[in-house]
Amino acid sequence: MDEEIVAVSLFSGAGGLDIASFMAGIPVVSSTDFDADCIQTLKSNEKLFGNTEIIEGDLHKIESDVFYDIVKKHNPKKFIVIGGAPCQPFSKAGYWVGNTTRKGINDPRATLVDEYLRVVVDIKPDGFVFENVESLMHPTNRSIIDKFVEIITESGYKYTIVRANALDYGVPQKRKRLFIIGTKGNFKSNEPRKTHCDPSKCAETGLLPYATAGEYIKDFDGDEYFEEYEVAKGGTYYNDLCEVPPGMNYKALTAWAGYPNPKFVADKRFWSFLLKLSPDMPSWTITAQPGPWVGPFHWNNRRLRAPEAAAIQTFPREYKFYGNRRSVQKQIGNAVPCLMGKAMIEFLKESLY
Repeated sequence: MDEEIVAVSLFSGAGGLDIASFMAGIPVVSSTDFDADCIQTLKSNEKLFGNTEIIEGDLHKIESDVFYDIVKKHNPKKFIVIGGAPCQPFSKAGYWVGNTTRKGINDPRATLVDEYLRVVVDIKPDGFVFENVESLMHPTNRSIIDKFVEIITESGYKYTIVRANALDYGVPQKRKRLFIIGTKGNFKSNEPRKTHCDPSKCAETGLLPYATAGEYIKDFDGDEYFEEYEVAKGGTYYNDLCEVPPGMNYKALTAWAGYPNPKFVADKRFWSFLLKLSPDMPSWTITAQPGPWVGPFHWNNRRLRAPEAAAIQTFPREYKFYGNRRSVQKQIGNAVPCLMGKAMIEFLKESLY
């Protein structure tokens, strides 16, 4: 089956970036992850992944040719690689030694970022999108970026580094991420196209106002979506949570905020302690493993339900997740917000023509 452009997804997780690729008009022909629940999540969504070869396994142990052979079956005009490798420093020994000599594929010291690069260099896609945490730009991690750029440049790719906030692409969530986008073509613009902005700037920019938590999760407040996990009532800080106004955190109950008989001291707690959403504002970052009193909480003084967290990450409404509640939270929190990923992949796509 001949196709225009297809994608190979590495470190697919629950499929956030894969969904983004489908949204951008690039079908994903191969998805892989080592987490069994993530694999079952992908397989549970046949409407999207019915024609995708889903591989469960450690990327260290999967030969690059496996992906290339899958691509060849589809006979596309072009193909890309997408993925967000869990970030670990490059191994001291270095998977990459010089330009031509490399250690074996099963070298246990090879890191996951190395493995992403190994697949890109071996199968030579027309472009790629690499996603990671923004702190990869921190001086202590800069060597990872420098090595990444060195390898892709030697392999013939032009690249751009995008420090992105999900808010700018229609995601109802403040979430900063780093993308390295590489192409064998030429970038047609300086950065991925932003669609949303601060409401005060919409008149001058012509963009839409930031999406809000309220508009995205309003449909999930009914009793049919109830989860035992959501119940905060009776807990240590439940009464305090009830006093925090929507859009604020524990600092609302301190002298800093003028609260009578302060219960906490400002800046002595994690910022996300008793953090509560406002329906009129975007959400704060949805995390993979929130602590018991770490927000964001719903404005109705409960923890967020799984479909609410998924909606804030812009997963499709009908998307299914496999696993227990802890696993599902982890899958959702680790995902690339779909609309954010779509903007990055569309930016790459236009460079390929």
